[in-house]
Amino acid sequence: MRRMVRETRMTADGLILPAFVVPGTGIKEEIRSMPGFYRHSVDRLVEEAKEARDLGVPAMILFGIPAEKDPQGSGAWIEDGIVQQAFRALKEKVEGLVLMADVCMCEYTSHGHCGELVDGDVDNDRSLELLKRTAVSQARAGAGLVAPSDMMDGRVGAIRGALDQAGLQNVPIMSYAAKYASAFYGPFRDAAESTPSMGDRRGYQMDPPNAREAMREVAQDIAEGADILMVKPAMPYLDIICRIREAHDVPVAAYHVSGEYAMLKAAAANGWLDEKRCVLEALTSIHRAGADMILTYFAKDVARWLQSQS
Repeated sequence: MRRMVRETRMTADGLILPAFVVPGTGIKEEIRSMPGFYRHSVDRLVEEAKEARDLGVPAMILFGIPAEKDPQGSGAWIEDGIVQQAFRALKEKVEGLVLMADVCMCEYTSHGHCGELVDGDVDNDRSLELLKRTAVSQARAGAGLVAPSDMMDGRVGAIRGALDQAGLQNVPIMSYAAKYASAFYGPFRDAAESTPSMGDRRGYQMDPPNAREAMREVAQDIAEGADILMVKPAMPYLDIICRIREAHDVPVAAYHVSGEYAMLKAAAANGWLDEKRCVLEALTSIHRAGADMILTYFAKDVARWLQSQS
């Protein structure tokens, strides 16, 4: 009876698996602050992608860690960049998986910021040029969707125009529309080696107390051509997900971020929480709030658990 009257049904159909790709071969390196999650070389990433697809996870989003970084983050857009190599390999060897590209500069810049620095500050408009080049390069390499996460003003419109001009009109944009300057990103920065070497990102990411600002950011991204809206992080911002869902009739995604993953893993490792039950409850709450898609490091586990319940 409980199953028959259940209002929110969790399935694997909306899961997106994040993946970190590094240079080299045969690499599967556990991330210290994210137990059970790994950085992969391209060859091992192909294996990871096949496993995710076979479990029913429909999509994967890639984050690259280049061998070398520079102030402009050129590794993000060069033809033989690490994510470009990964997209070409996945496109060739893994069928039936939606390939998504995180469009940002922080993993590639030597200073760790999400755009180009001028006199110590991120220059919004100069950063847009780098983001445009990155999105086009990643889409040409095989990304079926691009997801700008930088939070520069005007980036969705700029990327949409660049994709269209490059003949990539069918590549949709999933915008990190409401991305907060959160304390829950720590393990990701460890994984992606993207901690800023100076300052922080509060100048361009959102202030956590602000909700109405998120609605303005979202409306602007829709006006510029965003196809999917994302909220990041997920659980501390369920109210934002709900507000966006009620106000806009477009697909909504939420990022269950590294800090949320690490907390649940740590508590489960200490025997304080039941990992499976808590993860499923957490993701169900995100879905219940209005998210159609959830980016989560638990994607494979959740797909496996859901299979066992069916």
